[in-house]
Amino acid sequence: MSAVSDRLPVFPWDKLEPYKATAAAHADGIVDLSVGTPVDPVPELIQKALVAAADSPGYPTVWGTAELRDALVGWCERRLGARGFTHRNVLPTVGSKELVAWLPTQLGLGPGDVVAYPRLAYPTYEVGARLARAEYVAYDDPTELDPTHLKLLWLNSPSNPTGRVLAKDELIRIVAWAREHGVLVVSDECYLELGWEAEPVSVLHPEVCGGSYEGLIAVHSLSKRSNLAGYRFAFLAGDGGLLHDLLQIRKHGGMMTAAPVQAAAAVALGDDAHVAEQRARYAARREALREALLAHGFRIEHSEASLYLWATRDENCWETVAYLASLGILVAPGEFYGPAGDRFVRVAFTATDERVAAAVERLAKG
Repeated sequence: MSAVSDRLPVFPWDKLEPYKATAAAHADGIVDLSVGTPVDPVPELIQKALVAAADSPGYPTVWGTAELRDALVGWCERRLGARGFTHRNVLPTVGSKELVAWLPTQLGLGPGDVVAYPRLAYPTYEVGARLARAEYVAYDDPTELDPTHLKLLWLNSPSNPTGRVLAKDELIRIVAWAREHGVLVVSDECYLELGWEAEPVSVLHPEVCGGSYEGLIAVHSLSKRSNLAGYRFAFLAGDGGLLHDLLQIRKHGGMMTAAPVQAAAAVALGDDAHVAEQRARYAARREALREALLAHGFRIEHSEASLYLWATRDENCWETVAYLASLGILVAPGEFYGPAGDRFVRVAFTATDERVAAAVERLAKG
C-alpha cells in the first residue's frame, strides 16, 4: 500500500489549514471561497425523485437504467448538439473525480505511456497518471506535444481553475491533430453550462467532431449545475467502442451508481428550469465578487466561464492567501493547479448570498 501512496503528491488542501484557521478567527466568521462546493438546496423535483426510488433493495447496474440512459442521450443531443447518439454513447460514473483519477488505469496505460493535461489544471489529471505509473506532461498547446507515446490528452473547457474557454476553432484543430496521431481525447466539460462571457462548445458538437465520435470522450457532471455534489453522479459520452470497453471494466470493479441516485439524475437531466435558476444565483455572486476584487486592486484573467475568478495582486499566491485570510476570506492558491499559477488565487463564488455579501463588505473596507 505504501508503494501506491508513495507515487502521489502531498494532498494540497492540507497546506491551506493554517490560513483556514486565521480566516475562521474573524469576528464575523470565515467566508470560504476556496473549494467550489455547492451550498444551495438540491432542487425539490430531484429530491422527490430520490425519495421515490428509496426502496431499492437490489443491486443497480453499472450502465444504469434504460430511463437514465434515455435521459443522458437526450441531454447530450439537446445541450451538446450531439447527433445520432444511442445508449452505447453514454456511461454513468460515480462522480467525475473517481473517473479522472482511475481512467488511465482503466485504459490500460502504464510505464512508457504519456498522459497530457493543461499547464494550469485540476491536480487529479496528474494523480491519475501517477496511479497508472504512466508518464505525464503539462502543455500550453497540445498540438506542440511529441505524440510518439502520448496515449491520453486531457482537455478542460471551461477550465478549472482559470475559467478559460477553448474556442470552437481551437477544438477543431486539436481534435484533428489528435486523430492524425491516434491520441485519445478526453474533454472535461463539467462547467459547460456555466459560461458567462463566452459560450462553451463540446468536443461532441458536430462542427468539432465532424459527426464522428471516434477517439473522443466528454466528461460531464451534475455536481455544479444541479447542486448534486453529494449525490456523486457524473457521466461519459462519446466513442461507443471505448465506452463499451470501459463498461466491462467497471462491471468487474463494481463501479455502480446507487439506484436512487440514478433515478434522481434522470429527472435532473430532463429539467432545464432549475439549471437556469442556479445560473442566475451564480451570475449575481460572480458579479458582486468580481467588482469587489477589481475595486480592491486585483486583476482578473480569463474567468469567462466556470465557478471561479482567477485573480492576482502580482505577488506570490501564498501572500495573497494570507492577506485575504486576515480579512476572514479563504481562497485557493494558484500553485495548487501548477507552477504557472504561483501568482494567482482561485476565488470560488459558490458561497451563500450572505457570505458573498460579507466578503464584498470586507474587501470594500480593506
